[in-house]
Amino acid sequence: MNDKIIKLFLRFAISIGFLSALADRLRFWSQEVSAWGNWTSFLEYTELINLWFPNSMIPAVGIIATTAEVLFAICLIIGLKTEFVAKLSGILLLLFGLSMMFSIGIKPVFDYSVFIASAAAFALSLMKFKYFELDSLISKPIPEK
Repeated sequence: MNDKIIKLFLRFAISIGFLSALADRLRFWSQEVSAWGNWTSFLEYTELINLWFPNSMIPAVGIIATTAEVLFAICLIIGLKTEFVAKLSGILLLLFGLSMMFSIGIKPVFDYSVFIASAAAFALSLMKFKYFELDSLISKPIPEK
């Protein structure tokens, strides 16, 4: 498989993972396939895996994580600051996986492939070439007259 296609696949796969989680929190997925199903259940899960945060901070943690996921997904889809955003995505996913591991155990981390998604994001951050990315349009020098 071509390196360009692999990079595009990684960008879209990571983005769709983030957007799917958002869709779940906003009730776009049916109850049969939903992990949380609504914002309240998502915040309860956020509280469960972030025992070191006071309960009063959980809504803010949920909003920050959700905002980051949406921004990272959009940036990866359009190819804006891809390497940097991929690295941030890897860190976010790694923190999520470690939070899960230390609070509810290692099995869910592997069941949901959180570390694999984190590793994929870090791998994407190492791909320096541009392919269907807004960055390639922005970084082109303007020819002098």
